[in-house]
Amino acid sequence: MTDSTPHAAAAPVPRGTGRRCAVMSLAVAVAVLVADQFVKLWVVESLVPGRQYPVIPGLLWWEHIRNSGGAFSLGSGATWFFTLVMAAVVLGILWTLRRVRNPWWALALGLVLGGAAGNLGDRLFREPGFGRGHVVDFIAVPHFAIFNVADCGVVVGIGLVLVLLLGNRNLEGPRER
Repeated sequence: MTDSTPHAAAAPVPRGTGRRCAVMSLAVAVAVLVADQFVKLWVVESLVPGRQYPVIPGLLWWEHIRNSGGAFSLGSGATWFFTLVMAAVVLGILWTLRRVRNPWWALALGLVLGGAAGNLGDRLFREPGFGRGHVVDFIAVPHFAIFNVADCGVVVGIGLVLVLLLGNRNLEGPRER
């Protein structure tokens, strides 16, 4: 026996959802950016570069470094390239936010936006100069790169994006069945 009844369409996205999602995403981005910059200010003012400050002995310590490259300090001679990539990510997410109707996508994009903006700020305004600045990193764990709050935002946000993509979650709201 076959089912001849048409499948019900997904509920329409309520009016104003796009604006709420954009505001939520921007609020998350600002929170990540502000936290990142305040912590970096503390690191620069309080921690001696290169010295390890144990937090959980053998598992977690603070170590102030300046990273001119990307993840794992790769591409340290191409700081300008990372500046352009981060600027493109920030602009791309801001452009995409006008279409977001799913709060989970808003959260994910806000995390990535805040993290990218935090590291972009370092690239633009820290030594050795505009567009060539070195990112302040300080969170250290065994056998891994030293990173910062902005990096955490980017990684968690990208992880959430992957979960949303694997779950077939549409950025513009529920899909029709």
